[in-house]
Amino acid sequence: MFFRYSLRALVALGLLTAATTSMAADASRPNIVVIVGDDMGYHDLGVHGCKDIPTPHLDALATSGVRCTSGYVSGPYCSPTRAGLLTGRYQQRFGHEFNPGPTPTGEIGLPLSETTLADRLKKVGYKTGMVGKWHLGNDEKRHPLSRGFDEFFGFLGGARTYFATPGNASAGTKLLRGREVVDEKEYLTDAFAREAVAYIDRSKASPFFLYLTFNAVHTPMEASQKYLDRFTAVSDPKRQKYCAMMSAMDDAVGQVVAKLEREKLLENTLIFFVSDNGGPTAANTGDNTPLRGFKATTWEGGIRVPYFVSWKGKIPAGKTYDQPVIQIDFVPTALAAAGAPAAEKTDGVNLLPYLTFENKEAPHASLFWRFGPQTAIRHGNYKLVMTRDLDKPALYDLAADISETKDLSADKPEIVAQLTAAYDAWNQENIPAAWGAPSRAIGNGTPGKKAGGKKKNKAKVEAATPAS
Repeated sequence: MFFRYSLRALVALGLLTAATTSMAADASRPNIVVIVGDDMGYHDLGVHGCKDIPTPHLDALATSGVRCTSGYVSGPYCSPTRAGLLTGRYQQRFGHEFNPGPTPTGEIGLPLSETTLADRLKKVGYKTGMVGKWHLGNDEKRHPLSRGFDEFFGFLGGARTYFATPGNASAGTKLLRGREVVDEKEYLTDAFAREAVAYIDRSKASPFFLYLTFNAVHTPMEASQKYLDRFTAVSDPKRQKYCAMMSAMDDAVGQVVAKLEREKLLENTLIFFVSDNGGPTAANTGDNTPLRGFKATTWEGGIRVPYFVSWKGKIPAGKTYDQPVIQIDFVPTALAAAGAPAAEKTDGVNLLPYLTFENKEAPHASLFWRFGPQTAIRHGNYKLVMTRDLDKPALYDLAADISETKDLSADKPEIVAQLTAAYDAWNQENIPAAWGAPSRAIGNGTPGKKAGGKKKNKAKVEAATPAS
């Protein structure tokens, strides 16, 4: 009898110890929050010098951690950047070079062969939720709930109205909770904030991953009156709407951070913020000063973006980091923070040793871009770029010329040759784009082919650039 009760006690003690150990492990694993803005102008934040749009909450988030002044995205367009972000790989590796379009097989969107950050975190016990714009495929196999997320509130396509869903909405523009269509009455940015806060409340007892992807400040240019009223002094109607939309997103980010603070979760939450590409100035008035170019180009204005990382008590506050980093670094960084197995195939780098300033080296030897015939490589301070308004690749020293005004290619042919060889080696590991280019403004590139293109009038090209 004594032995039987002792055995039960030992078993119970073992189970209790295992449960306690599991709870302790959960408590030590940080929550992961990834916030994505859409089509933001590089200059349109207070911390980047903007004067006409107060962004106190985004500024506070930037200064609560490390602001990466050479922060990039791997694509100058919406969907490619998201594909790279969630996989930790250059999206050209698997053909997701452009926004999803028709294919002979009908397979449109993030390839099913790719594993998302949500998949990986879910495997190690994280709750996974997404709020916002998906833009990685509309079919059932590519729905967020089929790609690692437990919960989803948002829309599947690349753009939609910020107000009530029209009755004739397409599959990509319907607002969904899970797989069910919802009739949302609130301004969409406000609704995304509400849903993100509610998700944190439901998930706060265990490690969670929140992927919060605003469609602000993407077209259509729509704002609710309460935000428009903040900018009555702005005379340009389009710019007034842009300011109002930015202000709404800033408030939304503030609500999410405030919720984490109220729940005493900030010290155990790793937060990333990035825009998906540069501002499409003609479409939404986004200001990319001092950068040249805009969305859908491989100039700095298309690929260098607001980029900051915060983790209270782990990443130092109020710092800037000047070495080039890229959004595909989010996956290895998040997995390292979570104590999860590293991705077997990744182009990204765990940034934690760099953002804590323990590692003084550059995270990447080079960064690369391919968007049809538009290409770029950044190696150190040098950038070799080919865009649709150039006859041949141009070389810039970004440390001295962030606005890309002085082409050094004629003076430094050896650097051009070195960077061309490095780009070609990288490009040999890519595959052709799975679907066509997004507009007549660019052509479709071929892997391994030397960059080329015809010179075009910049103003005409910018006007032709689609807002999607």
